Amino acid sequence: MTVKMTVVYGTPDDPAKFQQHYFDVHVPLCHKLPGLQRIEVAKVTGGPMGTPSPYHLVTELYFSDQASLDAAMGSEAGAETGKDFMAIAPQGSFMTVADIVD
Repeated sequence: MTVKMTVVYGTPDDPAKFQQHYFDVHVPLCHKLPGLQRIEVAKVTGGPMGTPSPYHLVTELYFSDQASLDAAMGSEAGAETGKDFMAIAPQGSFMTVADIVD
């Protein structure tokens, strides 16, 4: 069953600096994850009806199954990506893993 890891980033103090590092360094690291099928990055523009959001970016990484995700996270590329996440993730950032059911 396809699984996705969703990474939600809080709003950084300096959005331009964060985005430059994110797209120039972090996303290329993600592309090195073994078994990664697809990555999708979305810029949060707000909540419903234009309400403010405490989040800046939402990234979804898709893998064929949980074992593939686990292998990717346990790989050298996974360690490198995780280390970079810890260095750049603004306060309020978090990750989830979910099975795609429909």
